[in-house]
Amino acid sequence: MQDLKRPKLPLRLVRAMQRIIVSCAAALVLNPAHAADKEVTIAYQQIVDPWIVAIANGSIEKATGYKINWRQFESGAKVATAMASGDVKVGVIGSSPLAAAVSQGLDLQLVWILDNINQAEAMVVRNGANVSKAADLKGKTIGVPFVSTTHYHTMFALQHWGVDPSQVKILNMQPNQIVAAWERGDIDAAYVWNPALAELKKSGKVLVTSGDLSKLGKPTFDGIAVDRQWGEDNKEFMAKFVKAIADADEQYRRNPAQWSASSPQAAAIAKMIGGTPADVPDSLSLYAYPTLADQASPQWLGGGATSRAALALKDTSGFLKEQKRIGTIAPDYAKFVTPAYADAALKLK
Repeated sequence: MQDLKRPKLPLRLVRAMQRIIVSCAAALVLNPAHAADKEVTIAYQQIVDPWIVAIANGSIEKATGYKINWRQFESGAKVATAMASGDVKVGVIGSSPLAAAVSQGLDLQLVWILDNINQAEAMVVRNGANVSKAADLKGKTIGVPFVSTTHYHTMFALQHWGVDPSQVKILNMQPNQIVAAWERGDIDAAYVWNPALAELKKSGKVLVTSGDLSKLGKPTFDGIAVDRQWGEDNKEFMAKFVKAIADADEQYRRNPAQWSASSPQAAAIAKMIGGTPADVPDSLSLYAYPTLADQASPQWLGGGATSRAALALKDTSGFLKEQKRIGTIAPDYAKFVTPAYADAALKLK
């Protein structure tokens, strides 16, 4: 059998290949693998929203090319804690916990208005609690997640009604705790969001909604915030991420009837955050979902200090300071709001 030998390569080719190998090794040292870079942990909450479908079907990962570790939280305050620890880089957070977080020094930027809360948060009084009007709340017990948008509106509502908070027992409870306490009869009223709100409505009546209180000059919203530095280091991701959410919202706005109780969208939302598919259509209809163009405008994120979002954060921070939930108010809340990623998303096809 003939002995097989490898062909001898020209010396110039060998040296060229050596230079390429050395360059590649240096690049690996200086620039970590893209696969490792393109990974992020994102927090979401138990909020009925079109983007939950985009989480469930993987369309956000497909649009961005990133591996996303999704983590569910019960409240914005817990999201803020996770972002402060560095575990979460992007997260859903209400206007009240976001105001608290940035006032206390957390370097976050609001990049998207997930929803204008509108009718989706409400104070409900339990049947049998003998509450037919606001004045009847005196001596009653109200459950509400502290430092949340519902806490902000609870205290504003009491002020508006002329009810002294000292005459009401207000308990700090997460949504699941509210439902359990409600069923036991431990609380007379609660201010919360779906899917907990839907459960409470089955044996209670709505006293006031966030839409009602927003008309009095106290708007609230759920937003998506990003660690400022991480966002700046991942601008392309942020633009594609925002565009993917905008697309999910547009699919709902274009044909809300398709998102019926028997639809795959309703099933996906219920599976992701709890509740039943039957509750999803009504819950979705309670929110308002700003368009991408509206997001970038002064109506929400654009306009600097005069943007609706910046003004809402400033006003909410004043409330939190009065409640002794924060010690100081930032001189400028415009720096915690950016339309940059919405602007970039508008340019994407």
